[in-house]
Amino acid sequence: MNKDDSTESAVVVFRIKKERKENWKELCKEKDISLTSLIIDCVERRIMDDERRKVLEFIEKQDNIFVKIETNVNQLARMVNGQKFISESQLEVFSAQLTEIAKLKIRQNMIFENICRLLSK
Repeated sequence: MNKDDSTESAVVVFRIKKERKENWKELCKEKDISLTSLIIDCVERRIMDDERRKVLEFIEKQDNIFVKIETNVNQLARMVNGQKFISESQLEVFSAQLTEIAKLKIRQNMIFENICRLLSK
């Protein structure tokens, strides 16, 4: 059996100042990750679990918003083509959705920058 495929765990003991350990535990609490996960991810320079969750949540939200906006844009186009005008309230809804896209793009760029920064280390 290859050792990499092993499911056995090992205990690693190291000394650390109590204050530093408490700081790490507080960080873990804020990020909703385990101390083990924090140490392993930092040592192996991997993206932490909380960052991974944020990326997946963002992608899911972005996808849902884009589907809604695409549907509304198509509905708006059909209505405008049929009626040859658009009401003020409909235009406001459309503008709000375009604003949401802009916000998501800004968040997307920030998350991608974080991912690139983490991967470049």
